[in-house]
Amino acid sequence: MRHFGLARVPAMNVPAPTLFLDRARGCLHDGAGLLFDGAAHAWRGAPGTATRLGGDPIDPVTAVRWLQRESGTPSRPTIGVVGGRHGTHPQLAAARALGEALADVGLVVLCGGRRGVMLAVCEGVAARGGISVGLLPGDSIADGNPLVTIPLPTGIGLARNALIARAAQCLVAIGGSHGTLSEMAFGMQFGKRVFALEGAPYVEGCEVVADVAAAINAIARVVLALDGEVALPYVRDEA
Repeated sequence: MRHFGLARVPAMNVPAPTLFLDRARGCLHDGAGLLFDGAAHAWRGAPGTATRLGGDPIDPVTAVRWLQRESGTPSRPTIGVVGGRHGTHPQLAAARALGEALADVGLVVLCGGRRGVMLAVCEGVAARGGISVGLLPGDSIADGNPLVTIPLPTGIGLARNALIARAAQCLVAIGGSHGTLSEMAFGMQFGKRVFALEGAPYVEGCEVVADVAAAINAIARVVLALDGEVALPYVRDEA
């Protein structure tokens, strides 16, 4: 019998702490013989290249901006942003700022496409000319907020929460209540990293971040597979 699911498994290679961008050769490397393969979302060994590669030290967020906008092999998975239909002023401000920051580095936002935190993050994305995708619970595009770039009616109601968690590379939760809690829990079950901001519900295993800057840095580390763990599908055979 074959069982399908997700497991967080160690990446094949973990880069050294300092990253370097060699613009002349168009590559991101760790100065110790590992190159980042954007298409595979993994670090690859390149024997004999450590002494030939150059470039300047680069922080993770700037590295992601280069990867998405200049490298030619951007990371395609989306970044999930979840939260309540009714947010406080700080929560909505954080969602808008997060949307702006994600668009600035060239990452696509995936959300529920409706009001509150979802509208605020879409507003931030739109302000920076980025792309947001909204998975709507109903059957009509009219259910979406006016700023989501790509509204996708699913017709499956709250079950769309699982789709958001499954499709995102990682999740950021801002405020919210039971619906947000379910998205966070699904994310953890699917082996995704989940970051909590501005009073998001607590789920064991989620990572609380202090502000939007910390969230963006954490997301950049996920995109660049810097922490040696990725969420990958697995297939297990049993007799």
